[in-house]
Amino acid sequence: MEQTTSVPEEVRPPFYAHMLRSQEGIVLVLAILAFAVFSVLLPGFLSPGNLLVLVRSVSILGILALGMALVVIARGIDVSMIAVMVVSVAWAFVIAQAGYPLELALLIGGAFALVAGTSIGALIAFGDVPPIFATLAAGSVIYGTGRTFFFTLEMQNVPPNAAWFGVIGHGSIFGVPVTIIAFALLCALFQFILRHTRFGWTIYAMGNNPSAARVTGVPFRPMTVAQYAISAFIAYIAGLILASSAAAINARLFNSTMIYDILLVVVLGGIGLNGGHGSMRNVVLGTVFVGILLNGMTIMNIDYTVQNLVKGLVLLLAIVVDSLVNPRDEQTSQQGDL
Repeated sequence: MEQTTSVPEEVRPPFYAHMLRSQEGIVLVLAILAFAVFSVLLPGFLSPGNLLVLVRSVSILGILALGMALVVIARGIDVSMIAVMVVSVAWAFVIAQAGYPLELALLIGGAFALVAGTSIGALIAFGDVPPIFATLAAGSVIYGTGRTFFFTLEMQNVPPNAAWFGVIGHGSIFGVPVTIIAFALLCALFQFILRHTRFGWTIYAMGNNPSAARVTGVPFRPMTVAQYAISAFIAYIAGLILASSAAAINARLFNSTMIYDILLVVVLGGIGLNGGHGSMRNVVLGTVFVGILLNGMTIMNIDYTVQNLVKGLVLLLAIVVDSLVNPRDEQTSQQGDL
């Protein structure tokens, strides 16, 4: 009779040893080292004001990365998030400044984000347009539509007499900023959905093997539409928090490198572009490291162009590592990826 052998418990590598050999562990170590180095070398890094700025910026970046992560796990990508964010929030403020209740204006802005995300998802699902091209073109269309028909000024301020709205970006509960609480709650919600619901299991199945998912009866097209609708709505939520923190939304963000920061968080955190794996823990790790890196470079007054160069190099390195850790399979190669 054939005997089976098992690895004794005492010779199995401990959890911390596994973490140190994984991309997650490496990113965690880098984040700790960056925080320690900046704390020692930069006099203002540990100041309460800077830490508050760091916390808020990290929260907003992390919330945006949640929507991107959901799409990437399903083997997609959404580079239209910033366009949806700035147009939906700016239009909501324009409506409120025209005399309508802010609550109604925010509902209209959220509805616009959902319609935009649903339209993009339908274009990908039913038009079989590659996500990278569909979202790139849709982002330009959404931004152009907003600037042409919805608002003309790049800077849209939060309407007056909306004190409750400022609590989102500046308030705290038991000493914890509301932005951090919002990020934590959304992380917990997304983790529960991905790990404990049929919707989440289907997301992983679509990313692991799209063809097999179709054959087994997965509602591929409705699921694709739902992913991009959720991504767009998450972008809207992040935009509201950003506007609450800054008392305005700046449409110039569309032309910024924020979308690359989001991709950097997702890929650097360990969510492979080939899809099918990843969790909210990856998003949190990537968000913390990228947030510390960006904040440190800002305090050092590094030129914006040099900052973009550093971020580009880190993103390129992260993509190379991702391609080595998660090599392209035959199906991905045939599809041309994303």
